[in-house]
Amino acid sequence: MSEGGGTNQAKLIRFDEGATILGAGNARREDIADALGIAPRLVAADGGAAKALEFGFPVDAVIGDMDSITRDALNAVPEYSRHAVAEQHSTDFEKCLTRICAPLIVATGVTAPRLDHGLAALNAISKHQRKRVIVLSGSDACFPAPPRIALRMAVGERLSLFPLCETMGSGKGLKWPIDGIGFSPTGRIGISNETVAEVVELSFERPGMLVFVGRKWIAEVADALRRSSCWRGNGVAQ
Repeated sequence: MSEGGGTNQAKLIRFDEGATILGAGNARREDIADALGIAPRLVAADGGAAKALEFGFPVDAVIGDMDSITRDALNAVPEYSRHAVAEQHSTDFEKCLTRICAPLIVATGVTAPRLDHGLAALNAISKHQRKRVIVLSGSDACFPAPPRIALRMAVGERLSLFPLCETMGSGKGLKWPIDGIGFSPTGRIGISNETVAEVVELSFERPGMLVFVGRKWIAEVADALRRSSCWRGNGVAQ
């Protein structure tokens, strides 16, 4: 792990092995363990530190405005691993996203029980399009679609698409084709599609499409994201 930058700037914390972000929401021990199995360094989003310590997981760093972390949890984290960010224009989860540099990020405890927190988390992962991020929530794994991805799954599995902006794409291995469809958050969406091949190929013309699959496919999603290209800041493939 290495870092750089000023106290309230976008301090960059590097994790070469991948990082798990733990929020203070409804994360179970098995959720954290599954996430750490993919991304083994644990970053607590403010109050998520108490949950990590409750379940016995050591915290590599805590990031946030520090308004919800308990004193006991704060004292359990070394001072050099505390990264206080005073600004109130982003959530603690987004503060983590903008300050972590890792080949893959898995987040849990960032979507529930509050619906507004869940929407904010999905907004955050769609905005930071150069990050490879998987969000675990209940029975689902969600990730922002890269320009192109080939995902290995079993036949007959649910795969849902939800656009956070207007976009179009193409796909192979889906029961209901998506080619040529104009997707929009206030128009056509792609909930409850189904796989008809063991490899599903997706491509999109711009960032902003979220993909939802069963959480049991997290390892396959992680492998597929590591192989995929990323979006650049101007919304083109890299």
